[in-house]
Amino acid sequence: MQIVEFTADSLRFSDALPAQPPADGFVWIFFDRDEFESHQSLMQQAAQKIGGSALLDLHCQDLGNAAHPSHYDFTSIYDLIIFRRLATQVETRAEAEHEAAVEAYHGQGGQPRIKPRGGLAAFNRISSRAVGFVVFDRLLISVHPRGCYTAKSFIERSLTDAKFSVDAVSARSRIPSSPADLVLRMVNAMVDSYLDVRKELTTQLEHWQGELLKPNSRFINWGSLMGARSQLHVLEDLCDEQHDAMQEWLDSLREQPMSSFAADAQLAQSRRDQMVARARDVIEHIQRVVHHARRLEQSAETVVQIHFSAQSNRTNSIMRTLTALTAIFLPLNLITGFFGMNFEFLPLIHTRYGFWWIFGFMIVLIIAVGTVFWRKQYLARTAR
Repeated sequence: MQIVEFTADSLRFSDALPAQPPADGFVWIFFDRDEFESHQSLMQQAAQKIGGSALLDLHCQDLGNAAHPSHYDFTSIYDLIIFRRLATQVETRAEAEHEAAVEAYHGQGGQPRIKPRGGLAAFNRISSRAVGFVVFDRLLISVHPRGCYTAKSFIERSLTDAKFSVDAVSARSRIPSSPADLVLRMVNAMVDSYLDVRKELTTQLEHWQGELLKPNSRFINWGSLMGARSQLHVLEDLCDEQHDAMQEWLDSLREQPMSSFAADAQLAQSRRDQMVARARDVIEHIQRVVHHARRLEQSAETVVQIHFSAQSNRTNSIMRTLTALTAIFLPLNLITGFFGMNFEFLPLIHTRYGFWWIFGFMIVLIIAVGTVFWRKQYLARTAR
């Protein structure tokens, strides 16, 4: 595999570009998206010279579009894959600082943003960046965000494997055998970052779940929780797009003739099986992320329902107690209202011990009604 890194120096790029791909390998040319727009002519020269065909203008626009969703397209000469990877913490922080600077520039930054309690540190990582790949038989052109860890890490890994391998055979087994193989390895690394972020998302939601299920909970982070649900929807949609793109590419790999993988039939079959297995593995990882996002969303909705059910149960318990107390004192109000009427002749009114008789009767009535309600558990204290 011969690697050509694009720089702003056109002469250096032209000098590094080989006249033809290696006899047993391929050429990988990668660009930063910031430089891609102004140097498309160099890329087209490389595609025509090594790959055998220039790129369509529509595909060039797709590669330069940082907001393009995950997508797969093809021509008779090459395949186009756009895959969105998770933004790193550095990229997320830089994006937040840029948005804050824009708000301040437009006069909207006078008041500092109030971050919701509980924060969305984990969910802020559900921000993605588009990485584009153009896959020829012997040439790979990739377009990355500036400082993309995917390209740099695979370059360092390939150089390390080639340098420290015991022999040429073991080095060749570690290095990707074709542009499609390299793309699958990079996409697999991108998907693994989605798997890594699951722990952070689960920890954040478990924290909120614990807050919601506390006795006498006074949960106020509803804005954060709703934002988390929205981010989970974003993650689910993002993975659905990735799944569709990778499934279409997998179908294309299965339909390619054996001669496109290698001249030797046995080697071609081995490489094809290996790439199909890698593609299936990537798709399976994407499906795991989708299932996990859906489980988190369902778990959050379930806890919210339990929270409001507990609040409703507590309210019903309070209303039941108040109703029972009202029922206890209602006869007392009736008695006091009856003997409070302005009539001269009423029973026990002029009796010396009439007040105490009535008072005692009221006490007995309270005890009797209270005992009945207690046995029926109208006054029982429910667990909170």
